Amino acid sequence: MSPGRTGTPRALPGMAVAGMTAAVSGLSVFVNSQGVHAIAPPAVYTTAKNLVATLVLGAVASLSLRRRRPGGALLERWVAAPPAPARSARGPRHGVAWWAGLAYVGIVGGGVAFILFFDGLAETAATPAAFLHDGLVVWVAIAAGPILGERLRAGNVVVIVLLMAGQVAVLGGVGHLGASRGEVLVLLATWLWAVEVVVCKRLLAELAPGTVSLVRMGVGSGVLLGYLVLTGEAGALGGLSVSQLGWAGATGLLLAAYVGTWMTALGRARAVDVTSVLVGSTVITGLLSALAGTSPLRPAVAGFALISVGVALQVALGARRPAPA
Repeated sequence: MSPGRTGTPRALPGMAVAGMTAAVSGLSVFVNSQGVHAIAPPAVYTTAKNLVATLVLGAVASLSLRRRRPGGALLERWVAAPPAPARSARGPRHGVAWWAGLAYVGIVGGGVAFILFFDGLAETAATPAAFLHDGLVVWVAIAAGPILGERLRAGNVVVIVLLMAGQVAVLGGVGHLGASRGEVLVLLATWLWAVEVVVCKRLLAELAPGTVSLVRMGVGSGVLLGYLVLTGEAGALGGLSVSQLGWAGATGLLLAAYVGTWMTALGRARAVDVTSVLVGSTVITGLLSALAGTSPLRPAVAGFALISVGVALQVALGARRPAPA
């Protein structure tokens, strides 16, 4: 089905897709907080769910290429490269930089950063780790200006201040933060992912979201498998129980949904805008934790309110600027 054919569903705006990503991320963080205790060590857990995500993304890509299937028009967009007029003059040109970008996304974003993050998470509390990770929006905002040409407007500054103030309120202050090995590893992973966001935004000027998603998870899974072999933990991957495989399957499905929607959002809106909306996942995780009785809601209400206002403001600003910068 071609884009110009009558009855073809219109593509969702980047802000709407980013909202879907935030919802998936919030649910994923909640589920992962349970699943990470079911499979040890952390690298084995990460590898198992990333392999599931790769298989799911591959299956979706295969289905997307069958154009006559019901709903195929929506899936086709996920594997179709941007039309020529939408391609940025600053986009990749299949040279050394283009291949280096893909290598970074696969090896670093999909592999090394995951190892650092989950190893760090195993050595620090979840709350400061979440705060450090959600600081991603700050690092993307710093890098997106000079590299992507995304001008940081006054509205963006207000949004980021609201989001980070909300995170501090949820954390209960910054006194919990330190320079432990775990927190340093989480921060390093966040920096690597911030660079990946910028690289992906450049690649998505000429590549389909499905392509970038598969490179990220496919190559990254290979890196993770190599890491398990080097550390002597590969045997644990083959000895997972039915229950552990269930956790890997559930979290892998969520990871596939996260990566697929995240790349789509990045391809349709500015990096700093969609990264700001992603912080809303904190509210979803907090509400789910409160409903499950694993974390009290009252101390975090003010923080959640600030984050919600920040996300709502960003969506409003993004609605006035639907085209990627």
